[in-house]
Amino acid sequence: MIALACDHGGFEYIGAVKDYLDNAGLAYKDFGTYSSESCDYPVITIPAAHAILNGECDRGILICGTGIGVSIAANKIPGIRAALCTDCYMADMARSHNDANILALGARVIDKDLAIRIIDIFLNTEFSGTERHLRRVNQLKEIDDRK
Repeated sequence: MIALACDHGGFEYIGAVKDYLDNAGLAYKDFGTYSSESCDYPVITIPAAHAILNGECDRGILICGTGIGVSIAANKIPGIRAALCTDCYMADMARSHNDANILALGARVIDKDLAIRIIDIFLNTEFSGTERHLRRVNQLKEIDDRK
């Protein structure tokens, strides 16, 4: 299951994301927002991130105007590895090298078609698990354990 969340800046994109997930046969849980009315990105980000940590969801997609706010908020939570991606290569590396569990997107930074391509790569790329990448992800986990 995919955790979805957006603030008002990302609300215009969430319908296309849901269409993509529906067409791909992927289940999702929508954590809001549910309108273009201004809202605070931490309020929608934190419940989505916790759904990943508690095993309710496998990965997440967060969208705000730039992707910066949601990625900062998500990365405050130990165990979350949110990656702000603006191109397909970044999405591939976020998953294959960093085992990112959340994709952050900026609706005011990239167009909707590119966002969907990035999502597709993020959701269909597995963590490589090679020794050097596993070592680095484990170092991140050690930092989380100290918090």
